[in-house]
Amino acid sequence: MRANRISANLRVADIDAAKGFYADYLGLSTEEFNMGWVARYTDTDTGAHVQLLTRDATAAEDAAISVHADDVDAAYAEARERGFEIVHPLTTEEWGVRRFLVRAPDGTVVNVVQHRD
Repeated sequence: MRANRISANLRVADIDAAKGFYADYLGLSTEEFNMGWVARYTDTDTGAHVQLLTRDATAAEDAAISVHADDVDAAYAEARERGFEIVHPLTTEEWGVRRFLVRAPDGTVVNVVQHRD
């Protein structure tokens, strides 16, 4: 698998309440998206970003990070071949991404995602 970008997924109780700190104070003022349960804030000059997450909309567990892969289908096949626990199956989500969640050997849940072009 090739990771193009990795985003931290910070669990928050309320995205709107947390937005002031991350967008204003930390300067991550560009809201790339906000689906109510997950939002990404970025500094467009530096590329620094964070995703705020209240609760995953379709997976049973929340991911600590999101890894943006160049080929999510190949990444899924490799994860299965290596015997990693699949927490959420390979799915094309209604919001336009194809993804799966896998548990790393240390227990961390990772969202492996590919956006549609």
